[in-house]
Amino acid sequence: MTEQENQRPNDHQQHDHNRPEADAAQDQGAPGAGEPSDAMSELDKLQADNAALKDKILRTLAEMENMRRRTDKEIVDAKAYGVTSFARDMLVFTDNLRRAIDSIPNEVRQGSDGPLKSIIEGIEVTERDFLSRLARHGVKKLEPQGAKFDPNLHEALFEVPNPDVVNGTVVQVVEAGFTIGDRVLRPAKVGVARGGPRAPQGE
Repeated sequence: MTEQENQRPNDHQQHDHNRPEADAAQDQGAPGAGEPSDAMSELDKLQADNAALKDKILRTLAEMENMRRRTDKEIVDAKAYGVTSFARDMLVFTDNLRRAIDSIPNEVRQGSDGPLKSIIEGIEVTERDFLSRLARHGVKKLEPQGAKFDPNLHEALFEVPNPDVVNGTVVQVVEAGFTIGDRVLRPAKVGVARGGPRAPQGE
């Protein structure tokens, strides 16, 4: 046997001896069995964080929109009702004008001439002008005479027996009522008919 042939088994044994190390190195270089699962867990976590962040942003935007709407409503209310106290005080002035007009007997008003007629007309013009100015600020006078009694707008002071008028109809206005915007500034104080026919349903 030649020297070259004697060396072949040794080479084969050396190759077999090195195979576990090569296999180990190959195993270390290959992806581990647990790495895909870890990657999925990390992806799930990122997706959950993203969903939570998106939900937080949406909630914040919704809160900001609600705050904007509340602010807009407060601004509108401030413009519409900011003069409520002042307007309520001014109603005393309109009441006095109306009392002055109502205190003049019809025969005096019809037969008046000269300075007295001018005074009466001046008071009436002043009342109309003042009511017009109030209306420009959202303050409007109620006209309940002949209307159905509405507890939201009227305050009944007494009842008037009258079989010819529909029951619950306003037949007398003692003090004018006013609204400001869609709110009642002062209810009208009225007398209501009693004893007449009932109002048709739906009215």
